[in-house]
Amino acid sequence: MSESPFPTGSILGYPRIGRRRELKKAVESFWAGRIDADELEATAASLRRTTRERLVGLGLGATDSSIPEAFSYYDQVLDAAVTVGAVPTRFSSLVGADGTIDLAGYFTIARGEGQNAPAEMTKWFDSNYHYLVPEIGPETDFHLASERLVREVAEATTSGYRTRPVIVGPVTFLLLSKPSEDAPEGYQPLDRLDDLLPVYAELLAALTAVGAEWVQLDEPGLVSETIDVPRERVLAAAKRAYDALGASPIRPQIFVAAPYGSLDEALPVLDSTPIEAIGLDLVRGDLPKGFHTEKTLVGGVVDGHNIWRGDLSAAFDRLSALRELSRRVAVTTSTSLFHVPHDVEDEPLLGGQLKSWLAFADQKVAQVAILARGLAEGRDAIRDELDAASAALEDRHAAAGVRDGSVRARIASLSPADFTRGEYAARLAAQDAALGLPLLPTTTIGSFPQTGDIRKARAAFGKGELTEAQYTEAMRAEIRRVVELQESIGLDVIVHGEPERNDMVQYFAENLDGFAVTQNGWVQSYGSRCTRPSILWGDVSRPAPITVEWSSYTQSLTAKPVKGMLTGPVTILAWSFVRDDQPLGETANQVALALRDEIEDLEAAGIRIIQVDEPALRELLPLKKKDHADYLDWSVGSFRLATSGVRDETQIHTHLCYSEFGVVIDAIDHLDADVTSIEAARSKMEVVPDIRRSGFGRGIGPGVYDIHSPRVPSVEEVTDLIEIALGSIPQRQVWVNPDCGLKTRGYDETVASLTNVLAATRAVRERVLARA
Repeated sequence: MSESPFPTGSILGYPRIGRRRELKKAVESFWAGRIDADELEATAASLRRTTRERLVGLGLGATDSSIPEAFSYYDQVLDAAVTVGAVPTRFSSLVGADGTIDLAGYFTIARGEGQNAPAEMTKWFDSNYHYLVPEIGPETDFHLASERLVREVAEATTSGYRTRPVIVGPVTFLLLSKPSEDAPEGYQPLDRLDDLLPVYAELLAALTAVGAEWVQLDEPGLVSETIDVPRERVLAAAKRAYDALGASPIRPQIFVAAPYGSLDEALPVLDSTPIEAIGLDLVRGDLPKGFHTEKTLVGGVVDGHNIWRGDLSAAFDRLSALRELSRRVAVTTSTSLFHVPHDVEDEPLLGGQLKSWLAFADQKVAQVAILARGLAEGRDAIRDELDAASAALEDRHAAAGVRDGSVRARIASLSPADFTRGEYAARLAAQDAALGLPLLPTTTIGSFPQTGDIRKARAAFGKGELTEAQYTEAMRAEIRRVVELQESIGLDVIVHGEPERNDMVQYFAENLDGFAVTQNGWVQSYGSRCTRPSILWGDVSRPAPITVEWSSYTQSLTAKPVKGMLTGPVTILAWSFVRDDQPLGETANQVALALRDEIEDLEAAGIRIIQVDEPALRELLPLKKKDHADYLDWSVGSFRLATSGVRDETQIHTHLCYSEFGVVIDAIDHLDADVTSIEAARSKMEVVPDIRRSGFGRGIGPGVYDIHSPRVPSVEEVTDLIEIALGSIPQRQVWVNPDCGLKTRGYDETVASLTNVLAATRAVRERVLARA
């Protein structure tokens, strides 16, 4: 084993999609058959090469293991699963005679094929990234099935770089997995830890053989208290895993990174094992007290989760304090930088003052390099850089718009009545009379496929190539098409399809004061799906109505009720880069008041159903249980503030996806929405027992169509899902809907899928009514 020191400055990861989303485009071309696997791999190799060159240019060392080798074609958890041979049984035909799986097979696990549903997808800790959930059972044949990571390290070595390979650690991998369909009751994937560790040891030996001196094992599972495994068992697993891997005879030095919060009692456990370095998130987590170690402590003091330039002087102070705990201290980011865009200097839409407050991935790498120089040479060596960051922070605090007196006065005037609606029984009676919906009412979540023509029209309008009248007519034509389609299929509640919206958060950010939007600020959400989070930099208000015109026009086209579509305050915060100079709850209430104004205008325009989407309610739930009560108080409160100004006959819907319903069931109940739709298809209605046990009494729409896969669910499949729901939920409460919006799907698969959903609903409805 090499004994080279851990690099003084490093990062936990870097954006992998490319500055212009080159990976997304190449992957989707591969799926469409426009390029072959060799061409895709050539694009990926070019991106990896460009990343290494860029990081060296920004100040990281080429040969000291400071550059992470953390590429992924789709998802890092899927990468780990394929590496250790954890392929779901239904995809066993994809595995070759040598036990490996090719790129086409890798993507099939992610996307599904025919009647084989894709791997379930859910949120990665408290971020907006989605990972694919491994399926582990007694039958899972763990073995080193892929050496892709080994080849990428060898590729770097051949090019003159000594990089640090990164893989999800064994404990987190198993904690994030779910039992396979063949697993017995009471089984947990963590039961297989002792079988998995030899495969990790074999991988470490292979990495050593190609020149890796350090390996990074990501273990955020040791931070989280929201995983449904007893904490004592998690700590015991960490001890067993790193005792075993540390004792491997042939291995690189081991760096265990623990982003997204404090390790707490897991820190001394890791310290007791024969690993060499431990990464601490000192942005979300606290400096350990009463602790000392001979291991290298790698302080994550540069925020990898947000885009603010921050207080660099305070960051250096935390590193200095860390030196009291270990004589070996290094600096890194708090998380991988794949949560943030590439480069703030690549943003022509942002003003100079705002840009001076920001740090995207490249600027954060430069900050790490500055702090590393300070560790090596002393504070005076970087005083100019520290002072410049402090000056930018002061300028930000004093800037116009950061604080708006009228917004703050309105917040101060709120009373408990502003957060409360009437009793549900009275609302239900009023809504039944007003809407006249059938048993098992059907609807969609909001968006319909965004065609190339829609995107071209929006782009042309943005460039001034279309007049406002021409643009409005283009969008209205699409709305007419979508309404006619829904009526022909037979949906009961109509949506306008959202053709005017580029993104469910950015659209509102563009129409609210206090936000800015980027041109190239893409981050990966899942697979090839990328988003551009908006920047919430100041106090928020609504200068004018946003959606009323589109919803009113849609209602004029149909006698069926039209659902107005808004994004909720928690989700707007979760999917934006939010100001860090005041509590999130205060910012959420500002957004809620802007939405409340919009809801009241929709109601006044005759819209009888209004959906306020909160798909991110679960993802912002803090990883530490001590922080849950405060979060749930302000998150639920902001939703109720937005929605409590309507009459009883106006039906309020909300939508949650990847929300692990059981974890936040009380919060969802306290939202007091009349109807809640939730993701449920890919997990085959796993949420239904939680709904039954909770006694949830309002409308509920567990999704029956997985929109994150291109496959079309059969009538029989949808029928089975509806029947599962009816087996546990009173029929009067059940709605039928897809898992999520249809924006990313094509029209052919959407029409086929919705047609099957309606056919299944009619059949079940007839059986239920016949039994009555």
